[in-house]
Amino acid sequence: MDATTMALALALGNLALCVPLFFFTAGAPGSPALSLWSVARQVQAIAWLLLYFGALGKVPGSLALPGGSLLLFAGIAIEAGAQWEAAGSERWRPILVPLLCVAAVLFLLAWLVDETLLGAVVYSLILGLFYLAQAAALAHSWRAASILQRFLALAIALLALALAARGVLLMPLPEGRGWLSFALLRQISLASLYVLSLLSAFGSLLLARERLQQELARMQVIDPLTDVANRRGFLNALAPWMALARRPGHATALVLLDLDNFKRVNDSYGHPAGDVVLRQLAEVCRRQLRDSDQLGRLTGVEFAILLPRTGLEEAALVAERVRAALESTAVKTGRALVKLTASFGVTTIRADDSTVTLFQRADQALQAAKQAGRNRVELAPAATVPE
Repeated sequence: MDATTMALALALGNLALCVPLFFFTAGAPGSPALSLWSVARQVQAIAWLLLYFGALGKVPGSLALPGGSLLLFAGIAIEAGAQWEAAGSERWRPILVPLLCVAAVLFLLAWLVDETLLGAVVYSLILGLFYLAQAAALAHSWRAASILQRFLALAIALLALALAARGVLLMPLPEGRGWLSFALLRQISLASLYVLSLLSAFGSLLLARERLQQELARMQVIDPLTDVANRRGFLNALAPWMALARRPGHATALVLLDLDNFKRVNDSYGHPAGDVVLRQLAEVCRRQLRDSDQLGRLTGVEFAILLPRTGLEEAALVAERVRAALESTAVKTGRALVKLTASFGVTTIRADDSTVTLFQRADQALQAAKQAGRNRVELAPAATVPE
């Protein structure tokens, strides 16, 4: 494929991506990263069209080549910014414009000095560096990255190095040496740029779909208000510990807690204030628990805590610590400071338990705490050992 055909193919390909993406995001709130990526692809489409018409002689070469190259730099740099945005980092924002300005000045100076050699060297190096910035964004948080994201990071990095290699090798070898000719380096550069454009485009779309699937899966098990496990998520976390309870070993405890007089908060200060209280309750609980403990929201104001490898007495101490922390917390709402108290029921998983019997026993202890005056911890009766 020659450079002219490649420019047309990439221009049409980017336009074909942008059109359906426009209708996909129209009228619906999209992610900032996806919107930024769409802008990057539009800029790249204009750049390739300008380069294509310049190659055909429809646009003067003195305008098409530098103008198209600068737009291409901007499009790929913005695309790298979109990847950093998707990675949750905003550090790219203050450096994007200065970096593009430096790249533009270097390229224009090189192009004016020697359009054929030095301009090609700087052009390849700048494109390679901007694609390497994309690879770095994809490699961000490597341990938590999916297999697809890791593959894209490695593939884009290798192709970006192949693209930049043209510039590195042309500097000491302007005439080529042996099999390493100018024409071969140019073909490698064109092929790398073409594959990079396609790979980053379809890779970004696949990553967006993967992130959407992950978010949907997360919403099925996470309570959106408090960002802790919902009932389904908590029961999923509880299931393996129910199975382990049938084997001899360390006990596992369950704590149910219910906010005292929460209806008064909603009635007096409104539901937004109630939401603030629930979020604060979850945060206070998290600070008192281990990383291995699991906090979940079962219903409106009823929460559960799973304490692996914790006996009844130790679980009571944990519940008391959480109760004291809640009692000492005053939540600032829009209209007042709201004091928190909660009642707790504590039990441990027994070998013959089902989830129904386990929660019934914990709920009975919780009701006993409420009947005894609230803001207290009650333990379920210990299992009787048959004689």
